[in-house]
Amino acid sequence: MTTTPAPAGVLRTAYQKAVADYWNNEKDPVNLRLGDVDGLYHHHYGIGDYDPSVLEGPQETRDERIIAELHRLESAQADVLLDHLGPIAPGRRLLDAGCGRGGTSIMANARFGCQVDGISISQSQVDFAGGQAAKRGVDDKVRYHFANMLDTGFPTGAFQGIWNNESTMYVDLFELFAEHARQLAYGGRYVTITGCYNDVTGGRSKAVSRIDEHYTCNIHPRSAYFKAMAANGLVPINVVDLTAATIPYWELRAQSSLATGVEDPFLTAYREGSFHYLLIAADRV
Repeated sequence: MTTTPAPAGVLRTAYQKAVADYWNNEKDPVNLRLGDVDGLYHHHYGIGDYDPSVLEGPQETRDERIIAELHRLESAQADVLLDHLGPIAPGRRLLDAGCGRGGTSIMANARFGCQVDGISISQSQVDFAGGQAAKRGVDDKVRYHFANMLDTGFPTGAFQGIWNNESTMYVDLFELFAEHARQLAYGGRYVTITGCYNDVTGGRSKAVSRIDEHYTCNIHPRSAYFKAMAANGLVPINVVDLTAATIPYWELRAQSSLATGVEDPFLTAYREGSFHYLLIAADRV
């Protein structure tokens, strides 16, 4: 694994440098092959029931059918997140915090017609995402930045909407929501979809700890999200438990050539109730 020196101030801790190194060097087929289906490259999971017919038919094309279906489910997840941003006028501005390879940013621009800024602490992700926006001819409105979501440098009140799609487990929530609240216009909307461990069952289960280890992340308890939002003027308007809706994605992924071994911990944690997949939408007040 190689390390590329970052501009001063973006990567502030040894942990952030380690996370950036991980994503700079990540070339997991489960992210790239799914994105190759239609050029929307995501770094999140899927929701909804899969079409069982993809498991039938000719064996030689079975994996292609599964990959296309997994990608449909992950794009459906992004659509649900964008649904919860509410109406966004074309003149407004959105922030994709922890944008990965940029798929959700491009979907947001296509839906709302507005400017979207995506940020990542992985320079390779930023470069890749920027290339995809240029290929689609939307790089005048969809821009990606090498930046830290805890201290972006963007102006106060600049955004009508901000989201984190499975990226909050890499940062302190109180710091994150303080920065998001600063950047959101009054009445602006914040949305996150995230995995969080269940406070009711105690600390991290063995399965949740395995997920942490796999992704070099630090999964938060469910209660921490609401405490950190309350401390920073973010008032939840919708909370949706997507746990049951994401299990089919993991069941299908476990049957694909792209399985990484983390499928079993996810399925175990969801089924035993130690891990939840939540959507939280909150207004800036």
